[in-house]
Parts: sequence; C-alpha cells; structure tokens
Amino acid sequence: MGIPAPEPVQPDCFEVWPENWDAVLMWCRVQTQWRASAGGVIGLDYSAVEWLLRLYEVKDQRALLEDLQIMEGAALAAMHKEG
Repeated sequence: MGIPAPEPVQPDCFEVWPENWDAVLMWCRVQTQWRASAGGVIGLDYSAVEWLLRLYEVKDQRALLEDLQIMEGAALAAMHKEG
C-alpha cells in the first residue's frame, strides 16, 4: 500500500552485575506487592517481601532486603515525581 512499516521498538537493555542479580530477581517477584493509601503508593508490603525471602530460601535476608529498599526508594521517587 506504499506505507512503510514502523520500526520495531527495542526494549531498553541494561547490564546487571552478578552480585546484584539476586536483588533484581527478587525485585521482579515483589513488583506487585505495593501498599497504597488514598494518597497513592507508600511502599512495599514487607510482610509479602518477608514471605518471598523465606519461600526462596534467601541466605542473607537482611542484605537482600537492604538492596530491595534502595530499589524501593528509587521507584517511589520516580512514582511521586511531579511534572
């Protein structure tokens, strides 16, 4: 028909350092476990996070939780960014 096909959209790719891989995998597992109020999202549901840490038999739960909290803080900042 003479209309060029659009270029396929490539997903953003990024490298994950091996020492961060467990945190990224757990982040993917907890991504639906947010607590919200009338004002919006307020943070992860730590009861669900704890359950997943036990379910996946994470050896150093404290360290992985701290990694998740860094990711949570960045996600909250992005969600609540104005403009």
